[in-house]
Amino acid sequence: MEASEAKKTKTTAKKTEAKKTEAKKTEAKKTTATKTAAAKATTTKAATKTAEAKKTTTRAKKETSEPAEVKKPAKAAAKPAVEVKETSNKVELTTNKAKRKAKKEALKAEKRLAPSATLKNARISARKVKIVIDNIRGKNVNEAIAILKFTPKAASPLVEKLLKSAIANAEFNNNMDRNKLYVAEVYANQGTTMKRIRAATQGRANRIRKRTSHITIVLRERA
Repeated sequence: MEASEAKKTKTTAKKTEAKKTEAKKTEAKKTTATKTAAAKATTTKAATKTAEAKKTTTRAKKETSEPAEVKKPAKAAAKPAVEVKETSNKVELTTNKAKRKAKKEALKAEKRLAPSATLKNARISARKVKIVIDNIRGKNVNEAIAILKFTPKAASPLVEKLLKSAIANAEFNNNMDRNKLYVAEVYANQGTTMKRIRAATQGRANRIRKRTSHITIVLRERA
């Protein structure tokens, strides 16, 4: 009997302790809920305050900007000067472009009027012709012919013949004086290359490139 009574007292004590702990937990939950509600209320108050402050600042800006709006007509009056400057720059650019075009056209016209002679598809490479041409450039016509006669190169007879044709063009077409003429421009450009084949050992074929050139001579009168 005593043992059963002791067991009953232990169970009752445990139940009371469990009830106490549950009560403590519920109280803690209630306190946390109240704290969170208070924090939310404070945040909402702060947000409303910031919104009010923003409204006041925007109003103040509007009030301060109203006098600047009155000054706007003066700025608008100053704008045409800038536009005039921009238009003047555009006009200057257009005039510069027109001047450049006029200069290019004048140079082209001078080249057209200047007596010249061209030899196309000469059966010699431009590299070999340039060796002879460099000795003539800038020289008087008679001096150039003398130089070409005494240069032992394969291109010299071709260039001499071409120079004589240019002199004839200047005399008969442009009525220029031969004693005043000089070689203003001389240049040789590469022409078409003819490809041929030479038989080699073991049935192979070696490539042969027969190069051609375009030679041009332009004459002018000395002042």
